[in-house]
Amino acid sequence: MITILKMYDHLNWANKRILQTLEGHDMPSPKAVELFAHILQSEQVWFTRLKGKDSTDMPIWPDADLSICSQLVIYNNSDFRGYLTQLTDAELERLISYKNQSGNTYQTSIRGVLTHVALHGQYHRGQINSLLRSEGMEPINVDFITFVR
Repeated sequence: MITILKMYDHLNWANKRILQTLEGHDMPSPKAVELFAHILQSEQVWFTRLKGKDSTDMPIWPDADLSICSQLVIYNNSDFRGYLTQLTDAELERLISYKNQSGNTYQTSIRGVLTHVALHGQYHRGQINSLLRSEGMEPINVDFITFVR
């Protein structure tokens, strides 16, 4: 659980840094905002699945602006923090069943889902940084090693 908790501390830190960077630009890239909204909405979808609820009607590519993203950063941190503080090491291997947005049913361990969520966001934050660089802006360092230093 210690590693998972640290991964989610990093996830929240990285989301806040991306949000701050995007909010700091007069005209942030619409594609960067779209990717960031996708990260945050995907976190919501996976949290819904972890709670045993249906997520099939939740969009994973929402039409969201930075004010909605700002709210989701707060909600997602609160949701996952509350969930993780009540989760035990033994429960990490428990399988959850869920349907994806296409209606296909899957089973995945809680550990697998939590790891996916943390890595998925980092993948897309890298895409956001690539967009920032292509637009002449300085990418934001969201590397895990920077976080732990």
